[in-house]
Amino acid sequence: MLKKILLGLGAVVLLFVLYVVYALFIAAPASPPATTEYSNDGLEITVTYSQPYKKGRLIFGDEADGALQPYGKYWRLGANSATEITFNKDVLFAGKPLSAGSYRMSAVPGPQSFKISLNSELDVFFGVAEPDEELDVLSVDAPVSMQDNETEMFTININKTDSGAQIDFVWDKVLFSVPVTMP
Repeated sequence: MLKKILLGLGAVVLLFVLYVVYALFIAAPASPPATTEYSNDGLEITVTYSQPYKKGRLIFGDEADGALQPYGKYWRLGANSATEITFNKDVLFAGKPLSAGSYRMSAVPGPQSFKISLNSELDVFFGVAEPDEELDVLSVDAPVSMQDNETEMFTININKTDSGAQIDFVWDKVLFSVPVTMP
């Protein structure tokens, strides 16, 4: 009898392990990974993140209303692993000096602006945990602009401007941007 119980328990554990391996490494993720790259006048910027879908949900708003990303709460700027940004040169990130290198990027949503933080903690596979604030390199406020059209999939775009580049974060009807210029 004990042998049958152990055999059954072993089969359940094996099925669970196979399911986890399938979900992590084989199945298409619900929030696919994405990379946004920018290269102009010797400046190169790369952002790696995952793109969640709106799926009819309230994305930004009050926690009491069931918002996916409540105002005032940490957000990893995507899904799955932490969002990372890399600069090949020293830049001004929203007017603040930033050394060349790679950073973990996160935000705290607000109705009028998002607080964007760059942190030196890298290679965080599952970015749900908030980064150590003592490792923050800088934080900036990015004003919110409401769009007429709804964007189903969270998207980060980097566009050329007269003075450098602009990183646009778009999801639902919300757009917030950070200018990047050369010092």
